Amino acid sequence: MAEKKLTVEQLVVGQMQANCYLVTDEVTKDTLIVDPGDDGEYIIEAIQKKQLKPQAIVATHGHFDHIMSAFELQHTYDVPFLIGDGDEFLLSQMGASAKHFLGLKDVDPPPKPTKTLHNGESVNVGSHQLSVLTIPGHTPGSIALVSRPDKWIIVGDVLFAGGAIGRSDFSYSDPDEIGKSVQKILAFPKDFTLYPGHGEKTTIRSSLIDCKLD
Repeated sequence: MAEKKLTVEQLVVGQMQANCYLVTDEVTKDTLIVDPGDDGEYIIEAIQKKQLKPQAIVATHGHFDHIMSAFELQHTYDVPFLIGDGDEFLLSQMGASAKHFLGLKDVDPPPKPTKTLHNGESVNVGSHQLSVLTIPGHTPGSIALVSRPDKWIIVGDVLFAGGAIGRSDFSYSDPDEIGKSVQKILAFPKDFTLYPGHGEKTTIRSSLIDCKLD
């Protein structure tokens, strides 16, 4: 009998084309909403269509294009909002950033963290657990979510298909730290799939080649 797994559905949301992921226990339909960047109605429609049961929202980091519909979803489903420790300060900048980068004036309030996540902690999805991996550099509190049994990692804006590495030129970023974080990710087995914050999924094997680190 085949082992029941977690499914990962990618939804491309907002003007910044951010990836929102619905991570679901295929038996219980319990779902983790990861990086709900915008288009709350679209995300809700996707959840309703498959009769999913949201249990929590997780942000891989605090940038506005990954959290803009978190407040709406947090209150629609009455679920906790989780973010990496160290990125809470970015939440209060969400509205100003949306106005500066996208010209948006009427946006929801930022979500309120229910809990901050630290390296080595777990996030439950039905009968499964995702491991939290801290990957600072892009932002101080950037995190990845790791499913070792299913061989995948949601990596946020730290590493992308084609070998591109996330920005580290913000005042709170750290180029040395993001380099170390990329090495953490690339240390996983080569057949692991990587789900980035923008663009298509990739693999550790492809990233090693693209980053010329193999």
